[in-house]
Amino acid sequence: MAGDLILLAAVSLLSAFQQCHFAWLVGKSRMKHKVMPPAVTGAPEFDRTFRAQQNCVEFYPIFLTVLWTAGLFFNQESASFLGLLYVFARYKYFHGYVQSVKGRLTGFYLNLIILTCLITLGAAGIVNSFLNEYLDFSIMKKLRKLF
Repeated sequence: MAGDLILLAAVSLLSAFQQCHFAWLVGKSRMKHKVMPPAVTGAPEFDRTFRAQQNCVEFYPIFLTVLWTAGLFFNQESASFLGLLYVFARYKYFHGYVQSVKGRLTGFYLNLIILTCLITLGAAGIVNSFLNEYLDFSIMKKLRKLF
């Protein structure tokens, strides 16, 4: 069973490591700009670093939900590949935001596209599973016969 989910688990673990790294960078920025907890504002660079990390945290549950849904109900390899792209896009977003507010846009838009793809794959997989389970009709089997 665990071997069947290894790609999804690996991407999840990589993304968790990335979240830890972003939190560490916020701590490092706190020390550099002398912003002691519980304060969450300070120098503009700290504010951008903190806000970038918070945005990553806000999107993280959505990412994990759609990653696993798409992987379990549609295709693990496709979902895992999109998950890796998401981790890369989050990297671009975070570091772009630390540099400037406008620097976050490329990574942010890429993240939205990837999340939309994962949501679409997950929804398609759920619909296919529902049709197969309750109506004995599999869209995936029909598509495989065509191609």
